[in-house]
Amino acid sequence: MAEITTARTGASPACEARDQCDLECLYLGRQPILTRARSLAAYELLFRGSPVNRARIDDDARATARVLVNAMCNIGVAAALGAHQGYVNMCRAMLFDDAVMLLPPERFVLEVLETVSVDEALIARIGALRRAGFQIALDDIAELSEDLLQLLPHVDIVKVDFLHASRERLPALANAVRLQGKTLVAEKIETRDDYVLAHELGFDLFQGYFFARPQVLSARRGDPSRRSLLRILALIASEAPLNVLEAELKHGPDVVMQLLRLVNSSAYGFGRRIASVREAILAAGTRQIARWAQLLLYASSDETLRRSDPLAELAGARSRFMELAASRVRPHDERFADAAFMTGVFSLVHVLLGEATPGDALAHIGLVPEIADAIVHRAGPLGAMLAIAEAAEAGALDQADRAAQAACHGFPQLAALTSATLAEINLQAALWSRAHEPA
Repeated sequence: MAEITTARTGASPACEARDQCDLECLYLGRQPILTRARSLAAYELLFRGSPVNRARIDDDARATARVLVNAMCNIGVAAALGAHQGYVNMCRAMLFDDAVMLLPPERFVLEVLETVSVDEALIARIGALRRAGFQIALDDIAELSEDLLQLLPHVDIVKVDFLHASRERLPALANAVRLQGKTLVAEKIETRDDYVLAHELGFDLFQGYFFARPQVLSARRGDPSRRSLLRILALIASEAPLNVLEAELKHGPDVVMQLLRLVNSSAYGFGRRIASVREAILAAGTRQIARWAQLLLYASSDETLRRSDPLAELAGARSRFMELAASRVRPHDERFADAAFMTGVFSLVHVLLGEATPGDALAHIGLVPEIADAIVHRAGPLGAMLAIAEAAEAGALDQADRAAQAACHGFPQLAALTSATLAEINLQAALWSRAHEPA
């Protein structure tokens, strides 16, 4: 476990000048959430980019990815949360990304940010996450709005913002939530009067400066290299034997450290602590490791990686498009969806690694022919889907539709990619891309 230190609020201006420390350390904020008896119930985990106790967030999705990586892999769930649950903010892009499945649902509550637009797709996704075991909270609620009434039957917890909620309308808001059997959290409680009011209105949990300001946890930084992560993804896509994947992981001590922390902190069902790379692979499974590696690609704060982030973001959007398309083409073929996802990830690997062509880059990675041929020669259904994805991400949905129709002659199953389906899939990919614009 990394050595962890804490920084309290009120840091001096000198802390902001500690640039070298900021390069070597990573940070995570946490604020307690208390019961009616004022005992600790949970923590909200918060993005912090320095020991200064405030957040400068330019990108909600990247901030959430950093919080998840720091909590799961760097600091560790045990150190960050103890025996308690952790509340984590979720923008729309992160709610719809499979990286959220890295979180053990019994330990994390997903907070839907107030900026997330409410529609049928969101409600369906919330339902899927709840079926997976997650509790869903609505964040920063200040009024009994149409969006709240629409979402209320589908969530577990409602956090009411006491800084912005009208005191006259609070009783009606609290009563409406309570009648639905939902947990009420009074957040941003800053005065005793607010606490007394919330207590009288029957709120279940309480959070705010009146009780405690956020605490900042820190640990030494250990970002795995992009090349190492890409090699791991390639081996998973190639369905490499366990001993080959184990050997590759052992080449990167930082990667091994991250993986062991991930599995040890996630309670993957082992009755004992995991002490070897082989046990970690068996515990997490290759699908979870692939999600973890993908998340680390986006969350890394290394300067070299930051400069090439737009390419990683494009690869992420494309891989998501491919995975969603594959799920429509073969709804019950998880392996095909995984292969489609990997095709998207590796379709831009030559740019990420500075190679002249995809063939040059993939020659050093060793992908299975199904994926390599799709990328280099646009062969097979994956190659056809990649061409469709490229047309769609360029904004040419009509061209993507024509490409899908043409591909049906060789691959009839691609008829599932109708114009409406392509538009829906492209929207989800675009949401991811916009959420990961470079700072």
